[in-house]
Amino acid sequence: MSLILNLETATAVCSVALAENGIVIAFRESTEGRRHADQITLFIQECMEESGKTLRDLDAVAVSMGPGSYTGLRIGVATAKGLCYTLGISLIGINTLEIMADGNKNQRTDTTWLCPMIDARRMEVYCALFDEQLSYQKQTAAEIINADSFNAFLKTQAIHFFGDGAAKCQALLEHQGKASFDGSFTTSARYMASLAHTKHSAPNFKSEDIAYFEPFYLKDFYSPAHSSGA
Repeated sequence: MSLILNLETATAVCSVALAENGIVIAFRESTEGRRHADQITLFIQECMEESGKTLRDLDAVAVSMGPGSYTGLRIGVATAKGLCYTLGISLIGINTLEIMADGNKNQRTDTTWLCPMIDARRMEVYCALFDEQLSYQKQTAAEIINADSFNAFLKTQAIHFFGDGAAKCQALLEHQGKASFDGSFTTSARYMASLAHTKHSAPNFKSEDIAYFEPFYLKDFYSPAHSSGA
């Protein structure tokens, strides 16, 4: 048995899902953007009240660890670490692109490979490539996309590109017939539930180090003085 609070703040979406044994029992989400700090605590409170559970009932907190928005990641990770430290429970970090891939896979019935993409400004995206079993075929990276990107894969394999990063890459990649796109797909805490439960239930499960755990920024942080946003 496990009761896990799942937090997703890596993109413009702010969402919280409370899951029991991998099944979501309470869920809150907003796509307003840049209100994560205001919303996350309220969403947690509402999920606990709706489920009839208390924070003391939690076995772990799972957090989307990145890559993604620097500001969003800091808010989510800080909230997760604070809860885990206060409650004395486990912390589970999950790659944001894995969350997106698992969520998208559960909406599909084909064997197309999956490439979640998060916008990282200009023509750069955070991305990874997964096969139909959700095994990595290309590790998480920050890449500048051009017309030849993914050529080696698309020669023989259909790939579905999705997420806000896919929207800006479509014009460059759509000439390759095995490519399909969904720029409207967004990540969500509800996609974390089964992943977090599987990790927590594993015989060799080990909590993240609450004191030293940091977001997976992937790129160096740029302050507002050098950049217009996170």
